Amino acid sequence: MAEEELAGQPRSLKIGVFDSGVGGLTVLRALLPRIPAAEYIYVGDTARLPYGSKSRETIARYAVSSAHFLVEQGAQFLVIACNTASALAIEDIRRAAPVPVLGVIETGSAEARASSQTNDVLVIATDATVQSHAYATACQELGLRALEKACPLLVPLVEEGWIEHPVTAAVLRIYLSELLERAQADGMHADTLVLGCTHYPLLRAQIERAVPDGLRVIDSAEATANRVCAALGIPEESILNDHQRHQSHQVRFFATDSTAKFRQLGTRFLGQPIEAVELVDLGG
Repeated sequence: MAEEELAGQPRSLKIGVFDSGVGGLTVLRALLPRIPAAEYIYVGDTARLPYGSKSRETIARYAVSSAHFLVEQGAQFLVIACNTASALAIEDIRRAAPVPVLGVIETGSAEARASSQTNDVLVIATDATVQSHAYATACQELGLRALEKACPLLVPLVEEGWIEHPVTAAVLRIYLSELLERAQADGMHADTLVLGCTHYPLLRAQIERAVPDGLRVIDSAEATANRVCAALGIPEESILNDHQRHQSHQVRFFATDSTAKFRQLGTRFLGQPIEAVELVDLGG
C-alpha cells in the first residue's frame, strides 16, 4: 500500500513498530499522541538482542522476520525503531515488506538538516551504530558534516533506571566533553546534537543540561513520529494535549523472550503501564 493511499485514514490505520528490545517504545510513546486513533503493533525481539554484536546478514534476517510478522498482523506502515536495524537492514526490510517503511536514522538526520545553520552536527549512539557510520553517511547525503561518538554505558544505565543518578550525569559529562573537544579539534562549529539511540530520549533533560547553550538536541523518536505524520498527511495541530495523551490506546505488544521483563522495563520507556505482552517465536 502506497503512503498516499494511507493519507487521511488514521482511524483505519495499523502501524507496526519494531525494535530489538524496549528502546523503540520511546518512538511509540511519541506516536501515540500524534495518531491516537490508529492501532499499533509493537514487536521487541528481546530473545535475539543485542543486534550490535551480530553480522549484517543476521541482523537483516532478524529484522525481516519481524517485519513479516507485523505485516501478517495487519500493519500497513512499518516504523523501524531500532538504530542498528535502520543502519544495516533498512533496504532489506523495504524489499521484503509490501508497505511503507520508515527508519529512525533517516528521520533523525533529516531533522538535523532542518535544525542546523552551520551544517556541522554531532551524534551520540551505541557502538554498533557508530561503527556502521550510518548517521555520518545519511548526514553527508544531506550536505551535513557529522561527528559520531559511541556511548556504550548509557543503555545499561537507562535500563537500570538511573535516569537522574549522579553516576549517569558524570558519565554523560565525560562522553559529551570528549565529543565537544574532538569537534573543536576538527574545526567544527556544531549547533545540533542528534540522540542516535532510542534509549537516549529518557536522558534528554540530563543531556540538555550538560551541553553548551545554543546546541540543539534532536530526539530521533520525536523526529520519527513527526515524519510518520508527514507521510500520512496528519497535521501537527492534531497532537493531543497533556491531559488527552493519557487516554487508552489500541496497542498490542509482542516480545520474543520474557514477557514479564518486557512489561516491567517497557513501562518505563513508554511512560505508562503495559498490561499485557504476548510471547512470539520468530525463529532462529
